[in-house]
Amino acid sequence: MLDLTHLNENNEAHMVDISGKDATVRTARASGVINMSAQAIQILAANASQKGDVLGAARIAAIQATKQTGFLIPLCHPISLTHVRVDFNVDVELARVKATVTTTTEGQTGVEMEALTGVNIALLTIYDMMKAVDKSMVISLIHLEEKTGGKSGPFLFTDAFENISF
Repeated sequence: MLDLTHLNENNEAHMVDISGKDATVRTARASGVINMSAQAIQILAANASQKGDVLGAARIAAIQATKQTGFLIPLCHPISLTHVRVDFNVDVELARVKATVTTTTEGQTGVEMEALTGVNIALLTIYDMMKAVDKSMVISLIHLEEKTGGKSGPFLFTDAFENISF
C-alpha cells in the first residue's frame, strides 16, 4: 500500500509533521497554458485590453497567490518564500499564452503547490481580463515541470502521457 503522508494511522487527513526535517533550498517550476481566439491574442499581444496590462496584472496575481497557498489548500504548510518568478510566453500563431511560475524557499517543505497555485491564478487572471473578448478560452496543461531539494530529491517532468499533447 502507498504511504500517503497526508493520512494518519487511522486514514484521516492531517497536516504532515515537518518539525524533524532539515531546512534546505527548495525550488519548483510549474506551467500551464490558456488558449484563446485569434482576436483575443492579438489584443493581448498588443497590450490593447480595455482593462489594462493583462500580463502585468496576471504576474502580480500569481505572486500573491503563491504567498496564499497555505491558506487556500487545507493541508499545505504556510511557508516563507524567498523568491517567486513569473514568466509568460505569448504565442500569437498558436493563440495561446504559457505561464511559468518558479518558487524558491529555504525550509522544511517543498514549494510545488505554491508554483502550481501561482500558475492557476495567473491563467485565471488572464481569463478574467480577456473574457469580454473571448469567453471560450481554455486553460489546460497545468503541471509541475521540475523541483529540487528536499528528502525526495529532484523531479523533472517527462512527457510520458500518450493522451496529452505538451
